[in-house]
Amino acid sequence: MSTSDSLEKIAHEVATCTRCPLHSTRTNPVPGEGPSNAQIMFIGEGPGFHEDRQGRPFVGASGDFLTEMLNDIGLQREEVFIANVVKCRPPGNRDPEPAEIKACREYLDRQIALINPRAIVTLGRFSMARWFPDARISQIHGKAHTFDGRVVVPFFHPAAALHQPSLRQTVMDDFRKLLTLIQTAAENQPADSDDEPEDLQQLSLF
Repeated sequence: MSTSDSLEKIAHEVATCTRCPLHSTRTNPVPGEGPSNAQIMFIGEGPGFHEDRQGRPFVGASGDFLTEMLNDIGLQREEVFIANVVKCRPPGNRDPEPAEIKACREYLDRQIALINPRAIVTLGRFSMARWFPDARISQIHGKAHTFDGRVVVPFFHPAAALHQPSLRQTVMDDFRKLLTLIQTAAENQPADSDDEPEDLQQLSLF
């Protein structure tokens, strides 16, 4: 089975998932979207109102802001994979609960394993907590770390900048450093071969 087919299989499983109560209040599941060979994967927290209506991640105001910042660094939305730690909208856009995140974790684990991105960008504290469980986002945002050869960069959620205008410049500055952060972190980790990784060469600004 191809990677694309495997990702589609996960999407079908999410569509019929009843692992947590969120399935009973959703309009549409939001499994995630993007190319199966994406080099950068963005992981947010959970679908909002517009995402729930359309079944796509980051299509509301925060999605527009994310797309704007991607374009600002020379990337198109279609080049990256975008997902969330929970695949269904929490009622009233409340924070996802630990049991809900746990119920969805297998889906996200499988997506990461299949896509095998060079870098993961966490958007917000709930996706950040997967790799940095005891950290405060205000202290580690915009700093690259490596986990098992993969770069993980925690960022504020784009919605935070929309709700707190004082954060907008910080969020934009972090984004503008993203490709440099990934490049630097990749150069500082042990190489698997004498050749530059092919996937690194494919990133548009590298």
